[in-house]
Amino acid sequence: MVLSALFLAFLSTPIGGSSTRSTVQPFKVDLASGFPHLQTLVKNTNLPTEPLYSDAGPDFGLDLATLREWQTQWVNGFAQFTTTIGNQTVHFIHEKSQDKDAVPLLLLHGWPGTVAEFLPIIKPLTQSWTDPTTGKNISFNMVVPSIPGFLFSSSPPQNWTNVEIAGLFNTLMTDVLGYSKYALHGTDWGGAIGYNMYESFNTTVRAANFALLPFVPPSPQDIASDNITISALESVALQHTVNWRTEDQGYFQEQTFKPNDIGLALYDNPVGQLAWIGSGLVRWSDPRAGTAPSTLNSTTILNIVSLFYLSGTFQSGVWQYAHNPNLFRTEYTKPVTDAPMWFSLFEYDIFWPQEYVAKVGNLIAYREHDFGGHFAGVDNPPALIEDLREMGLYFAANE
Repeated sequence: MVLSALFLAFLSTPIGGSSTRSTVQPFKVDLASGFPHLQTLVKNTNLPTEPLYSDAGPDFGLDLATLREWQTQWVNGFAQFTTTIGNQTVHFIHEKSQDKDAVPLLLLHGWPGTVAEFLPIIKPLTQSWTDPTTGKNISFNMVVPSIPGFLFSSSPPQNWTNVEIAGLFNTLMTDVLGYSKYALHGTDWGGAIGYNMYESFNTTVRAANFALLPFVPPSPQDIASDNITISALESVALQHTVNWRTEDQGYFQEQTFKPNDIGLALYDNPVGQLAWIGSGLVRWSDPRAGTAPSTLNSTTILNIVSLFYLSGTFQSGVWQYAHNPNLFRTEYTKPVTDAPMWFSLFEYDIFWPQEYVAKVGNLIAYREHDFGGHFAGVDNPPALIEDLREMGLYFAANE
């Protein structure tokens, strides 16, 4: 899959001519100069001839055979817009629908994702779709920014947290792009940033869908003590959450407390970045990844890693954890906003029961999907599109 063809579809002229808004510049990704160096490093990276322990399963991390296969398959192609807000450069996709009443929708990625994790859903959501039940049409103007420190967005000051990023992205939507009201979707760090926006910008964020919430997910004991009955699908998600909280925290601790160690160690090591990032992409996705409806295959993984490596942002990307060491809140409280909220649960993602989600927002719908994991945009694009269209219809009818 060559990403450049998709990037060429982005707007090719500045957005908004008002002198009161920040200047938006067309942005073309040109990473060709770094590609020969990348190819040489990938080709010349030596890997072990045999696995250290041949019986060690995926619970211990990426297996040697998979990494070797990815190394031999490594292909890439890249090719947008930047604006300056304060001292920050913000890189973003802005794909617009032809419908004049399209809903503005902000998509927020996480780590080790990038804007690339939303590529399968951007074009379909810009196209007009008719709800077979109501006969109403819906489409979206899609805005997909790179989090500060990712790809072509500049690194933030060291003291910045998700609160500052939330303000940055609200300014992007309102002052720069001119959307007075908009909806958003967030996953992983994007869920945390999006939730800060949901609770802080009541007049502009008028609908929100989350696949992750910045609250400590409940344990099996919490759920049992609250007399919550969960489904078979939710049981899978709960076990996945237990595993993540107990056995899969090495990367989290490393990136939170020693981001420079891993960031500098792998800074000029594309195969090392492939192992570190690729392992997470595989572990946190549906085990059936790569089979329909999933588009998460080795090519997708290689493209994501290539974007990190060629943009030189592996180190600044892992710093997102160090900027926000207190990501998960322990107290479930509802913010002062009347904006509606949706939640999308995918079987192999982190689990928050509906009863818990309802404590932190004005929950309209809690949707469960029996395929997919942490990266819904590539793990189960049709299901995420379905949920976002449902939110869009509500937004259009009530705003």
